[in-house]
Amino acid sequence: MLNLIKRFYVTAPFKERLPHDKVEATYRHYRIQIFLVAYIGYLSYYFVRSTLALAKPALLGTKSTIDGQQITGVAQHFSMQEVGFLGAALAAAYGLSKFFMGNVSDRSNPRTFLASGLIFSAIINIIFANVFTFWIMIALMLVNGWAQGMGWPPCGRIMTHWFSDGERGTKMSLWNTAHNLGAGLLGPIVTLGLIIFSYSYVGIYYAPAIISVIIGIGVLVFGKDTPQSVGLPPIEEYKNDYPSKEIEHDLHDREKEMTARQIFFKYVLNNKYVWYIAIANVFVYLVRYGVLNWAPTYLQEVKHFSPNNARWAFAIFEFAAIPGTILVGWMSDKIFAGRRAPMGIFCMIGVFIFILLYWLDPAGHELLDVFYLGAIGFLIYGPVMLIGVSALDLVPKKAAGTSAGFTGLFGYFLGTMGAEAAMGIVVQHTDWNGGFIILGAASLLSILFLALTWNIHDRTKYDTTHDHE
Repeated sequence: MLNLIKRFYVTAPFKERLPHDKVEATYRHYRIQIFLVAYIGYLSYYFVRSTLALAKPALLGTKSTIDGQQITGVAQHFSMQEVGFLGAALAAAYGLSKFFMGNVSDRSNPRTFLASGLIFSAIINIIFANVFTFWIMIALMLVNGWAQGMGWPPCGRIMTHWFSDGERGTKMSLWNTAHNLGAGLLGPIVTLGLIIFSYSYVGIYYAPAIISVIIGIGVLVFGKDTPQSVGLPPIEEYKNDYPSKEIEHDLHDREKEMTARQIFFKYVLNNKYVWYIAIANVFVYLVRYGVLNWAPTYLQEVKHFSPNNARWAFAIFEFAAIPGTILVGWMSDKIFAGRRAPMGIFCMIGVFIFILLYWLDPAGHELLDVFYLGAIGFLIYGPVMLIGVSALDLVPKKAAGTSAGFTGLFGYFLGTMGAEAAMGIVVQHTDWNGGFIILGAASLLSILFLALTWNIHDRTKYDTTHDHE
């Protein structure tokens, strides 16, 4: 069985190089295809990750309706603290998985890695919809979090092998909008699922899970491994864009697969800048999920939104992030010459301001609240994306999954777990004011740690040329 699993995930062998006159057209075709596989594959991970945020009002016993129909099928109601622990369990397992499975993904075929995690997560969601025993729900959240950790690392491998260093900020910003489109589409999908399943609670989970299984099969069909696995040259050769890094001496080193020990100790754990962005990620993720995952509950309890309007506000947070993320990625490449920290800091300053406005605006101003929530979404995903890009920039491409996993470990294990558990505990035992103080403080601390990497990866310090668009 173990050998069968290894064969399923093994990296694809290199094929004989295609004739020179076929390289350009083939590369263009595959870059579009592989980008779409990574984009659609990853956005669907959010269909089976963020469902708990939309299920929280029903689990808490808050009146939850669609078109006047009461959602049924919740066998037991839970406290805010318990619901917070459910989210924390998923976040903790996801953070650990993103780190350890990130290292495995550096030595695996991203096609099978991405697809299997997605399909497994969908199955866990279907099971979770029918369970109301708290500790079993915790266990399922832990398993789902581990499966979710198989999403980002193979996409990181794809992006570093198919897109060169000089274009990665822009391309990653486009790919990173998969977060937002996936989570943004979840609200309408959940609404549709509830209608299809006669307003039963299980519809929150069933519809997203079914779609995710279908997409997972598509990833298996259309995904590829490295350019060399389809007879193409390495991306650096194709784009004539070679990173000037001491850790990547020549083309042979860049294409050499490394051991887990080499990746961990030589390129990740001994890099102080990877540590800085990992700690910054804790606070960025605390803000991101502290706002997002509690938005439907907060808007209904404090701002007196209807359940439908709260779900649409949740979606607007994500959709507003799409133009913001693309703009931030482009600016980090074109204006700041590959430096990721300046744009991240400017965004977090804006996030801090809009969190204060979102918090202090009195109930009854729904349009203003939606605007403030959308502004936070527009700004927060820029730093999320830039930290991910920095994790790829700072290590060889064969260590990309591990580096991204390391920053993700901090972001999810500490940041998102804090957003779920700490917010749940603080709000239950004090009030929402305590929760917003946590969010404001986290915004300021993220700025501090991003500032420690202000001048890292400045591409004006070395020459690169781009022969291909």
